[in-house]
Amino acid sequence: MSKKLVNPEELYDCSALGMSQATVETELGLVFVSGQVDWNHQYETTETTVEGQMRKALENLKIALTAAGSSIEKLLQVRVYIRGELAEHMETAAPIIASFLGTSRPALTGIGVASLASPSTLVEIEAIASIR
Repeated sequence: MSKKLVNPEELYDCSALGMSQATVETELGLVFVSGQVDWNHQYETTETTVEGQMRKALENLKIALTAAGSSIEKLLQVRVYIRGELAEHMETAAPIIASFLGTSRPALTGIGVASLASPSTLVEIEAIASIR
């Protein structure tokens, strides 16, 4: 196995947490993107709503994909974690996700959770994509 670690400067430094923003398995041409959240370089959220954090997490996902040599169009799987009951946020979240994904149409799973990376984190998005 041959892998490349991806840590774009635009995103917070995750090395202290023992991880990378993304890992590319170069032989298979797959990108595994760590859960993207609305964190600045001080590990703080910048938005206070699910809608705001969803947009920021998706923006960070795009940054990680680009740095790994991939793109939205090459997404294979996306997992969206939202704090609380997922159904309560579908009306807001679904159009944002659909607009972001466009015609890519990867496999997608939405999961309601009790907690995320910090008490103020409401949304986390992880993904698998291709670089080919």
